Amino acid sequence: MPEASRGDISHRELLQELLWAYGPCGQEESVREICRRELTPVADEVWTDPAGNLVAMLRGGDDAPAVRVMAHMDELSMIVKRVEPDGSLRVAPLGTMYPGNFGLGPVAILGDEQMMTGVLALGSEHTTKESMRIWETKPDQGDRSLDWMHVYVFTGRTTDELSSAGIHPGTRICVDRSKRTLVDVGDYRGCYFMDDRASVTAALEAAKVLRRRGRQPAGDVYFVFTTSEEVGALGGGYASRTLPGDLTLALEVGPTEAEYTTTVSGGPIVAYSDALALYDKEVSDRLMACATELGLTPQAAVLGAFESDASHAMAIGSSPRTALLCLPTLSTHGYEVIAASAISSMTAVLVEFLLHR
Repeated sequence: MPEASRGDISHRELLQELLWAYGPCGQEESVREICRRELTPVADEVWTDPAGNLVAMLRGGDDAPAVRVMAHMDELSMIVKRVEPDGSLRVAPLGTMYPGNFGLGPVAILGDEQMMTGVLALGSEHTTKESMRIWETKPDQGDRSLDWMHVYVFTGRTTDELSSAGIHPGTRICVDRSKRTLVDVGDYRGCYFMDDRASVTAALEAAKVLRRRGRQPAGDVYFVFTTSEEVGALGGGYASRTLPGDLTLALEVGPTEAEYTTTVSGGPIVAYSDALALYDKEVSDRLMACATELGLTPQAAVLGAFESDASHAMAIGSSPRTALLCLPTLSTHGYEVIAASAISSMTAVLVEFLLHR
């Protein structure tokens, strides 16, 4: 069994810890500290840059230029738009999703002084047109898709209590930890926020495998755990502009749909393009070859309605060469499902690529 594959059981605990950690856009410190703990024993240097990215450098040989490997720490979340007189919160999304992607239920309100539990709520379905906000979303009445103007966060607190907790416009809100536990579905695993905690896990495991093997990668590797990818890839763009090398390789979840001929049961997805960028064909071909050599049946894809740290970096001119390696994922930006072996497969491909570029 390949060394990276032996991590199927051990990396589950790390993935679960990362899934439980709150990491809304611009407030990723809980995730960052887990990554720092895991990387400090294996990296040559570890630091946080001005954009809040965690960067871990592994020194390589002189055979290849430096490469930046990116996985983002942030998650789809919400931001408080206003505090109502009754203590409820009106919210806007941080990232591209509807309330239905999360489902109504408990949320964590990350106040400056105190974290509080709230409930993402719509209201009673047993209402008429007099309650138009609710009525228009009912499938047997208005039949309108549930959107952010329909929902609110019930807090059960007064405005004074919320103010004392440091809850105000700009406060981040996340899906509560009680809804973030891994579920086994046959040979698959499901949870919210595999995007991008599963890829973060793979990147952390790759750094450990490289160190355990005692072999230098072909060139210096900068593992970058980025901020605010879901709202414009701000951290990834900064790191691509400021770190050495001309190649940014993003690690992501990848959609598994008939239009891309990708399946959740297949091997790693190598994207040749997405909505923002045409990825470097030479690098994409090499990733496909690495996966094939490992017996992992890679899936080539041309993705639409998809963006990554790498494609954003290319779009703003921060990286002349980019690539995208994905874990095949069911229901991206929803309750996401991956194969139990997907993280180990991504790890193995990444290690092979970094050793033999």
